[in-house]
Amino acid sequence: MSTNDYVKFVTQQIVSYIDQPKVQRKAEKKAKKENKPSLKYHWFGMIPLALSLMFKKK
Repeated sequence: MSTNDYVKFVTQQIVSYIDQPKVQRKAEKKAKKENKPSLKYHWFGMIPLALSLMFKKK
């Protein structure tokens, strides 16, 4: 990807973001934040889930 293509892409993304209404931008940001996995799964993956399932059985 050449520099010119990259600048063009970034410019298009910025313009599309600015053209959105403020309410829509905030709603998208809030939805993205709510869909984030918890911190323990983000950092350690499936290990906490496996351990919790193992201890729940006992």
